[in-house]
Amino acid sequence: MRWYLKLLPILFILLIWQIASVLINNAFILPQPLSVAAVLSNPTADILGSGSIFDNAILSIWRVILGFGLAVLCAVPFGIIIGRYRLIEELVNPVIQLFRPIPPLAWVPLALAWFKIGLASIVFIIFIGSFFPVLINTIDGVRRVNRTWIETAAIYGAKGWKLLAYVILPASAPIIWTGLRVGFGVAWMCVVAAEMLPGTTSGIGYLIMYSYNWGQVQVIVAGMIVIGVIGIGVDVVFRAVEKRKFQWQEMNR
Repeated sequence: MRWYLKLLPILFILLIWQIASVLINNAFILPQPLSVAAVLSNPTADILGSGSIFDNAILSIWRVILGFGLAVLCAVPFGIIIGRYRLIEELVNPVIQLFRPIPPLAWVPLALAWFKIGLASIVFIIFIGSFFPVLINTIDGVRRVNRTWIETAAIYGAKGWKLLAYVILPASAPIIWTGLRVGFGVAWMCVVAAEMLPGTTSGIGYLIMYSYNWGQVQVIVAGMIVIGVIGIGVDVVFRAVEKRKFQWQEMNR
């Protein structure tokens, strides 16, 4: 599909948005697109003394990198071990299934009690949100490795870390990468929600809540658009790497 055809749905949404905002005629309920565009056109401008959209977005991205990075460092090795050894999986699977459905925001009271208000509590919520998608996909990826490949490698003397590095990890990498992609999306949602907690003083989520308290709905909508654009940008990177590095998976189907 040509690039300009992909713009048609966006233009249609903008048209409906403009018409609805004129009919409602209440900027607190639905601001006009131009007022939101004015905020987005100057991302480095200070907003009500709470910092700029750019600065707050950078802080949110940094927090996601910390929480998501910790989740990956823990979930991938743990997932490989669980996927490789059936006994360990049978032992820990009930615990995983118990904690996995709990929403990340349900951990907020404990995060505040353990880490108080600040970076640590936000990173903890991000960690919890992104840990389980990465873990589950890593386990699934390791379990799906073709047994013939493992047996063939063993015949040629591949054991231990060599078997892991040259067979298991490359074969399971596409599914693990999918887990990273999903986990980062969850982490990005978690950071925005965590930054809306009382006591937080920075981040795109904080900016949205702060603007709501001042009735600046155009800033709220601009912040939401920034969240979506960053999410799309990161997902495009994940998809580009997946298409470039894991194209062999489609060829094997």
